[in-house]
Amino acid sequence: MTALDHLRRYHDELTAIRQDLHAHPELGMEEHRTAEIVARKLEEWGVDEVHRGVGGTGVVGVLRAGSGNRAIGLRADMDALPMAELTGLPYASTVPGKMHACGHDGHTTMLLGAARYLAETRAFDGTVHLIFQPGEEGCGGALAMLEDGLLERFPCDVLYGMHNATGLDVGKYAIGAGPFMAGGAFFDITVEGKGSHGARPEASIDPVLTACHIAAGLQSIVSRNISPRDTAVVSVTKVTGGDAYNVIPQSAVLSGTARFFKKEVGEQIESAMRRMAEGVAAGFGATATLDFRLIFAPLVNDAEATTTLADAAADLVGEELVRRDREPVMGSEDFSFMLEKVPGAYIHVGNGGGASAHNPHYNFNDEAIPFGAALYARIAERALRPDNG
Repeated sequence: MTALDHLRRYHDELTAIRQDLHAHPELGMEEHRTAEIVARKLEEWGVDEVHRGVGGTGVVGVLRAGSGNRAIGLRADMDALPMAELTGLPYASTVPGKMHACGHDGHTTMLLGAARYLAETRAFDGTVHLIFQPGEEGCGGALAMLEDGLLERFPCDVLYGMHNATGLDVGKYAIGAGPFMAGGAFFDITVEGKGSHGARPEASIDPVLTACHIAAGLQSIVSRNISPRDTAVVSVTKVTGGDAYNVIPQSAVLSGTARFFKKEVGEQIESAMRRMAEGVAAGFGATATLDFRLIFAPLVNDAEATTTLADAAADLVGEELVRRDREPVMGSEDFSFMLEKVPGAYIHVGNGGGASAHNPHYNFNDEAIPFGAALYARIAERALRPDNG
């Protein structure tokens, strides 16, 4: 019996867990209920050690088998997003303004399923660390776990993670070696001018007008500062300033995000953004201050780990359903910070059709649960085979 066949035996139970998590979403670093469900299930299913409170609300389970001294980490994220759900599902969010719109409820459930299977079968030689991470959605959860000694307390030779992919059929997988997901930064540019009556603009230094010119100037950063061989994006997503129709305000703020596949490109963007903001503001007689925050490092898949993970997927569904040359995507993932410390790989698991992630109509496809859980399980068996030493 394959891992996929084995996991299908308790698909209904896993589906019920997933839908319960969906109905009770918790934001990053607030996953107290979710973490307790995870910890209790791990204990119920015979995981050797269960550690609560790692990096705040993170949970780590430890499974051992055989006498091997190798160890791997399997990671899933747990947090929801601060947005209202519009699916109308029977198990829709019961918490106003919070929704599992990225499928982390599904990821948590898939790793739980793998934990149950591995605890029952123990068909590996070494140690498996089951890493349930809080706060992936820009809340610093990966860094919080690392700062709490994750890899010192639970040392791993290699790390593996996954994410559901809308538009990829259930039962299919996609991965690529090298840069796979973009690094991401959030920025705020605060423009300070001089307020006045809206009817007397000559008495002002208009921060709104200045901010608009800065926003236009930022669009030249990628096209005129970054090599055409490097992919990058700079997006202004929010402009705020003023409270009244007839008042030119004292200040305005531009906010947005930058994405890139090399850290040095991110540094180039930050430097050019600061120069642009300060220079344009000075031209208007205003001042501008940049706050540029790296939220996600570029996620880089190790070549050997990528092959091993793709091979594990092919073991389950056949080579024809595994794409090994998926192009990099501009979305970001803070699992990247863990992969800066330990080599590993990250794969996309088919979620079928429907609304994309971060959409109020999104819903994780429960038919994908066995395929994710079985892949977590199979990579443990493959990476920790006795002949791997």
